Amino acid sequence: MHRLQFHYTLSRDSSPAQVRNPLMDLLQAVSSQGSISAGARALGLSYRHVWGELKRWEQELGNELIVWEKGQSARLTEFGAKLMWAERQAQARLAPQIEALRADLERAFAVAFDPNAHVVTLYASHDDALAALREAALGPAQVHLDIRFCGSVDAIRGLNEGRCVMAGFHTLQHPAPGSLAERVYKPLLQPGLHKIIGFAERTQGLMVASGNPLELHSLHDVSARQAHFINRALGTGTRVVIDELLAQQGLGGADFNGFEHTEPSHTAVAHAIAAGAADVGVGIEAAARAQGLDFVPLVQENYHLVCLKSALDDPAIVALRGVLHNAEWQQRLATIVGHSPAHCGEVLSLRSVLPWWSFPRQKVRTQPKTQ
Repeated sequence: MHRLQFHYTLSRDSSPAQVRNPLMDLLQAVSSQGSISAGARALGLSYRHVWGELKRWEQELGNELIVWEKGQSARLTEFGAKLMWAERQAQARLAPQIEALRADLERAFAVAFDPNAHVVTLYASHDDALAALREAALGPAQVHLDIRFCGSVDAIRGLNEGRCVMAGFHTLQHPAPGSLAERVYKPLLQPGLHKIIGFAERTQGLMVASGNPLELHSLHDVSARQAHFINRALGTGTRVVIDELLAQQGLGGADFNGFEHTEPSHTAVAHAIAAGAADVGVGIEAAARAQGLDFVPLVQENYHLVCLKSALDDPAIVALRGVLHNAEWQQRLATIVGHSPAHCGEVLSLRSVLPWWSFPRQKVRTQPKTQ
């Protein structure tokens, strides 16, 4: 079985959308002109080039393409004729799809050639507000948010490794020094190198079946009733929140039924509970309500955006911050259940948001007064 590969070209010229293989042009020219030399002239190529290409294709495909009889007009072998038939069939059937694909590619590349458009590659912990921001940013600001949802830890690592220009992560509000959040995030973030851009406050809590039949109102209830708990994977921001809450309340994974069972997102946890595969999990209110679940608030947290300080003045980051500052966007953010704007678009220092770093203030030296 031979595999097909597709390529495209960029050009200022307008031409019909085609997916062509140069072999088909060679076969068509030789077949219609009756000889390799005449076919080469029709294509504006040398006899040597056409002959060499035909032999190379025969070796590549493992079949002869041309009947090579001295003194006779060149003609296609049965295999060569079938290739041409397959080409005609494919072109006839796929022409509309090829034109649509070309149009999609042109729209995408139009962004690259538009000096007023911007692209921001964002690795982020999942949140419904980011999907809404992606839509809002496509307005007059022409910011195209290229979002890859992943765990908070992986998002910041992606930023530090140059795979994105911005990351999204979340922590409990006012995380205490010595907390799990400090141990996880402090090694990844560096004052003077990173800058926090404010985004949103949101509520995390227990997602439970409609009516809360097990009367689960706290993590202690989940443990005491041995409700089937569904967890989040290590490396996700919500797993850090869960483990931090357990540590604060003197609980551990062994106290929960199903603690080792994980799902990759708030939505996946909500789906599992709605399907009856679990009784309870921790997530955001928007995900719970979308699946018709009840929600028991546990904690408030901040969702942060972070970029390198050196990127703050990049046109794409400046344009995105403009969207975040916009009152219309902030009003839309406030309509997402469980969310509210929090210093949206403001550049914040790490020490003001995550109070884990303390640097001694330098004393101001005063000059002695002269008489």
